[in-house]
Amino acid sequence: MKKRVLCLLNDGFEEIEVVTPVDLLRRADIEVVIAAMGDRTATGRGGIRIEADVLLSDINPSGFDMLFIPGGPGVGDLRQDGRAAELAKEFSAAEKAVAAICAAPLILMDAGLLEGRRFTAYQSVREELGGGLDERVVVDGELITSCGAGTALDFAMALITYLGGEHAAERVAEEVMA
Repeated sequence: MKKRVLCLLNDGFEEIEVVTPVDLLRRADIEVVIAAMGDRTATGRGGIRIEADVLLSDINPSGFDMLFIPGGPGVGDLRQDGRAAELAKEFSAAEKAVAAICAAPLILMDAGLLEGRRFTAYQSVREELGGGLDERVVVDGELITSCGAGTALDFAMALITYLGGEHAAERVAEEVMA
């Protein structure tokens, strides 16, 4: 059965942290559904607009294998909204993967998922998180984190490896010359 990833989208997302993982996951034959938190079209940090596949309110998140939360300045709005943290709790409780990049591990902290776990995050949020490793990508069980836009390809490959195995990751890496 095809693996499914729920990717959250809201204004202020970091473009490379959405587009790179979504593209590479889809190349690995992993279904990615981009779900908008508000309006169906969101504007990223750099002004690029992306149209989501669905509104979060119109889907059942329980049918997904992984929750993917991109970073960017919009993470503050996601934290205030609270739904991303609730989803992260639900996925974790169901022993499903939760992935976050850049500042998005703040949402994982809000969900209570970082206590006693290995993780990384964007350097400017590590103090609020109370730590974090200085690594590009950290996989700790079903928790996958990455530190920023410059690590989006590495992050995507870790997600592919987690969901599809080493062979799928190697095939996609060869295809994109990574």
